[in-house]
Amino acid sequence: MADSLHAPQSSLQEYESNSALAPLREPLFRSLWIAAVISYIGKWMQMVGAAWLMTQLTTSPFMVGLVQAAIMLPVFLVILPAGALADMVDRRRFLLVTQAWMVAAAASLGILTLLGYVTPWLLVLFTFLLGLGAVVNDPAWQAITPEVASPRNHATAVALNSAAFNVARAVGPALGGFVIAATNSGVAFLMNAAGFFGVILFLYRWKRPSIEHAETGRITESLRAGLRYMRSAPAVHCVLIRTAVFSVGASSVLALLPIIARRYGASGYGLLLGVFGLGALAGAGLLPRLRTRLSVDGLVASAMLLFALATFGAGRTQNFGWLTIILFAGGMAWISIVACLNVAAQIMTPSWMRARAISMYLLVLQGGMALGSAGWGALATKFGVPTTMLCSAAALIAGLATVRRFRLTFEVPEMAPSVGSQ
Repeated sequence: MADSLHAPQSSLQEYESNSALAPLREPLFRSLWIAAVISYIGKWMQMVGAAWLMTQLTTSPFMVGLVQAAIMLPVFLVILPAGALADMVDRRRFLLVTQAWMVAAAASLGILTLLGYVTPWLLVLFTFLLGLGAVVNDPAWQAITPEVASPRNHATAVALNSAAFNVARAVGPALGGFVIAATNSGVAFLMNAAGFFGVILFLYRWKRPSIEHAETGRITESLRAGLRYMRSAPAVHCVLIRTAVFSVGASSVLALLPIIARRYGASGYGLLLGVFGLGALAGAGLLPRLRTRLSVDGLVASAMLLFALATFGAGRTQNFGWLTIILFAGGMAWISIVACLNVAAQIMTPSWMRARAISMYLLVLQGGMALGSAGWGALATKFGVPTTMLCSAAALIAGLATVRRFRLTFEVPEMAPSVGSQ
């Protein structure tokens, strides 16, 4: 893996295997991937249920936007320590703890909802607790990819993980909408809790090899070493700046979609999210071909322009058919951007720094989404959804100015591990 991380080539395509499905031929990765799809479906059902339940508890766009923000706000509190800790401990055991936390939070919210005890702020609290577990989980989760897939399939495995999320995005929202329409959001929350058990079973049975060289010392020392590394790495700067620009501008669509879809009911909202996921899945299938015709920066710039147009259109149309087409196109653009950023984040540092680098990337990505969700929600409260979506689209177009200066085609710098790692 070290050889590929330090390759002199500057194109992200160099890190991709020839077959998009090659990692699925590896039993270990395949087992985790299937468990992850099931868990992600539950996550999307949870998100649909929480957003829809909030629209039933209150009509405030700010509170609706706060549901999305509550999922992501924990990133500001724990993502960097979580990354440092994931570079220091047994990631398998660490993930078992975080998965159990999310089971407890989802199950508790489901029971309280079924009993009729949930208020808007209680819903935000439990959404925050679930987000907290997910944020602590994410750096270790992404950092184990090279441990469950062979080195030559690493980048392709990262892309397949994104595809898994979008398979769930295509299925979960629609399934969640139907479940909520037939029962209520509490059942969706309990189904999410059950979905974690596939991953827990995999982690419990996984015989993880012992790691010979791991970060030692205190978390604060590990954090400082990681920050020193990232301050001196131009490749990291490019990924983080591009991620920040996209995440803030793009967050309006998912944050305000419950308001846009209110006239179509819970099933309509779930279907619209599902269409967005189908678009992302279709985009993931097209990515290998697009990467042979466009540079990574050209692909991301084109996708950002398409997503900006979809954002503007979603805020203006009142026709369900047109809205599905717009969201399908938006999903294609979304995965094109996120997949490129994700692969870049995975290869921008050597393995001994991976979890900390991923935690910084996730801080910028999810933190930008959280700030954007709350900000666009507040703006929509004052000026309305169409105007807010126009501003969001304008922010995305303005962000294209970063493409020329902060390119995603780069060399990963050769740097020695810090004191305490070997």
